[in-house]
Amino acid sequence: MTREPPTAEPRDETRALRADIYRLLARLLRAPPDEALLAWLATLTPEGDGELARAWQGLAQAAAADAADALARAHFRHLVGVIEGDVTPYASWYRNGALMDEALVALRRDLRRLGIARAEHSRDPEDHLAAELEAMALLVETAPREEAGFYRRHLAPWAAPCLADLAAVDTPFYARLGELGRAFLAEEARRLATTGSEAPVRFVTPPVP
Repeated sequence: MTREPPTAEPRDETRALRADIYRLLARLLRAPPDEALLAWLATLTPEGDGELARAWQGLAQAAAADAADALARAHFRHLVGVIEGDVTPYASWYRNGALMDEALVALRRDLRRLGIARAEHSRDPEDHLAAELEAMALLVETAPREEAGFYRRHLAPWAAPCLADLAAVDTPFYARLGELGRAFLAEEARRLATTGSEAPVRFVTPPVP
């Protein structure tokens, strides 16, 4: 997803971190991780003992235990498939029971209003979960007054059940990704419903040997 550059605003570190997490989740849903990304994920050490911190730790442990080639096969099996994968990560599928349905039409209308366009290289419809997460990242960074409404209209009705289905697959890395997505979006729902006062999970940088 792309958007015209906004008028410059002061950098907000919490907002920047939230956007980064939306983009990371989107990246892992859209394509399997390469070895470099897996190695980076394995170094993450979240502080705290809440559900979100535990989800980050679970993903880090799974990343340390898996290889990129195995996850490429697992990604295809779980999220793509010859006809469809174990999980069909499209809003229309979860909300309307069929692909390319009413949820996609409503989303495209909203994206046009917001000035967000599908990336030229993308072949997926805009209601793929990764694309909606990318749109949220853009709004968090450039249009914070729009993010809560977009979340309520386009992610809240279906993202949690989709990620719960992903959390049930038999590949630990993708199951942990589903758990992390659910935990992060649950925190986002609380943040967007109130004043956004929740502090994001922070990470400890591993010491250099």
